Amino acid sequence: MNIIEKILANASGKQEVSPGEIIEASIDVAMTHDLTGPLAIKSFREIGAKKVWNNNKVVVILDHLVPASSIISANLHRTVRKFVEEQNIKNFYDVGRGGVCHQVMPEKGHVRPGEVIVGSDSHTCTYGAFGAFATGIGSTEMAAVFATGKLWFRVPEVIKVDVTGKFQKLVTAKDLTLNIVGRIGADGAIYKGLEFGGSTIRNMSIDGRMVLCNMAVEMGAKAGIIEPDKKTVDYVKARTNKPFKPVKSDPDSVYEKIVDVDVSALEPQVAVPHSVDNVKPVSEVEGIEVDQAFIGSCTNGRLEDLRSAAQILKGKKIARGVRLIVIPASQEIYLNALNEALIKTFMDAGATIGNPNCGPCLGGHMGIMADGEACISTSNRNFIGRMGSTKSFVYLASPATVAASAITGKITDPRKTVKV
Repeated sequence: MNIIEKILANASGKQEVSPGEIIEASIDVAMTHDLTGPLAIKSFREIGAKKVWNNNKVVVILDHLVPASSIISANLHRTVRKFVEEQNIKNFYDVGRGGVCHQVMPEKGHVRPGEVIVGSDSHTCTYGAFGAFATGIGSTEMAAVFATGKLWFRVPEVIKVDVTGKFQKLVTAKDLTLNIVGRIGADGAIYKGLEFGGSTIRNMSIDGRMVLCNMAVEMGAKAGIIEPDKKTVDYVKARTNKPFKPVKSDPDSVYEKIVDVDVSALEPQVAVPHSVDNVKPVSEVEGIEVDQAFIGSCTNGRLEDLRSAAQILKGKKIARGVRLIVIPASQEIYLNALNEALIKTFMDAGATIGNPNCGPCLGGHMGIMADGEACISTSNRNFIGRMGSTKSFVYLASPATVAASAITGKITDPRKTVKV
């Protein structure tokens, strides 16, 4: 069996499972946030449930509209806070205490190899970077999980993505991820697992691995996953004392197909409007003017990303007419960025720094785009209306490419802005 099949077999008490089989799995961790949580709570009450199955296994994080930007969002927050208090939920991250849910979850030790984790957010698949089977579910499904601690799954077929080669300077995990999305397509892995492996993945940082798994859902995948290794175990052990058992694929694992990717000649990539799989090398889209640049989100708001952008921006100013928004993904990252003077570099360049939250990626309460405006963003989606106006345009790229474009005011290859 491959790693996904093994985890689902363990979670359902079976010796083995196979693709297409329906299983009922015990859930190790369930996460919800301020946008999807209130509906899950409403459904929880409607089915007559009184108590969550385990108040230590539910994690609640306020991150999408924080601080509250309207009466509506304030009331959503109040609903969540009341539920947390009523259910005595131990793991609650209120405004100013956490950050973006998909960063806070592993950072605070709620993600462990070999576990089954569900979240009422599509990018829950990010946790696959730690060797967990993690997937997004709907709010009504979450209500059932809250009540029972169980959920049924169809065991997915798995596509293996084997990545080899060494990155060129200023070419990153985000560029690789966009390239893979372009190859497989936005609907090329619907309800399948994506297992990322190969020498390039083994050499990749935890931050980089999270980018890959984060965007698995942009190909329609049920989950993205990377086999846990020493880097994984060291990261997790530093953040939790709870026991865990890493799982790996068998040498003779069966996959639906294997996709081979060599990054040696890969150049920076850009997903152009209005589809995440409409991916082109930066050389084909250079010169397109942008009004806004955004560095942050659950895809690229980590310390490695901020360092990459600061390397480009140091000692420079952003172009007249461009707004640069930088949002660290968590309080911990924000503090580290302050200590490393990265925040100073951004502010000296003319950037606006936001508190840890989803920010413009959500298109909800900050960094909203006007008609006809273009934004180059490190986030994960660029469909029509994602960042505000349905007449605006979103381009997806790496932090280095976004920073370089903020300096010039148009989409720019980051390799042209620094000596490499």
